Amino acid sequence: MLAICPLADLAPGEARRVETQPPIAVFHTEDGEVFAIDDTCSHQDASLADGWVEGCEVECPLHASRFNLRTGAVDAPPAKLPVRAHTVVIEHGIVYIEPSTAEPNLPPQLRARIADTGRP
Repeated sequence: MLAICPLADLAPGEARRVETQPPIAVFHTEDGEVFAIDDTCSHQDASLADGWVEGCEVECPLHASRFNLRTGAVDAPPAKLPVRAHTVVIEHGIVYIEPSTAEPNLPPQLRARIADTGRP
């Protein structure tokens, strides 16, 4: 598991980008729930941590695709593929994530760049 931050450092309504490979976004909803999904929109290379959270969804800041924070499922196009959801554990006031072992659904231009250079 990866230690992310104290829960007190992630206010309700905020998100934090975690520099993993690929990056993960951790969201603390207004309802007090904490979720983690891949930070990169599956449609185009945009940070979901920079998006708008409403309820249990995040809207991509680039083209308004929406993703379910619980499952990573696409709730609105233009994205067609889900992002991975990661397990969140809060112990002793610290947020931890257990990254998914599933293959990420990266946007086409990012997949091409990784294929050409071996890195994002």
